[in-house]
Amino acid sequence: GGGKGLSSRVRETLIPALTDQPGAFSILAFDGDEPVGLVNCFQTLSTFKARPLINIHDVTVKASHRGQGISTRMLREVEAVARQRGCCKLTLEVLEGNRIAQQVYRKFGFNSYELDPALGQALFWEKKLPD
Repeated sequence: GGGKGLSSRVRETLIPALTDQPGAFSILAFDGDEPVGLVNCFQTLSTFKARPLINIHDVTVKASHRGQGISTRMLREVEAVARQRGCCKLTLEVLEGNRIAQQVYRKFGFNSYELDPALGQALFWEKKLPD
């Protein structure tokens, strides 16, 4: 995140932390034996539907393999998992300036999040906490 690589602490603790998260799963794409794509997902609960949902947290495709439909194929796998788990929806966040990702997500069926048209689109905010 933020255009920086992962710190050594994060690289050491990420996989164990992911495995400790109930409902977390990853989809990997390979070209032969080479990993070329990754999607990390987390299952949570929609309080409006009282059903689970899947939040797609990370999507990445190796630069040399972009434009080949890999992200779409991985998203199909995520949707299959969500349907198997009885989820009511998929959610994700995308940066405003990442037009290529937005195009992929829109083509896959994602739209901006809006509960009440009179109140407009939902905004994704954060508050960083000290390490």
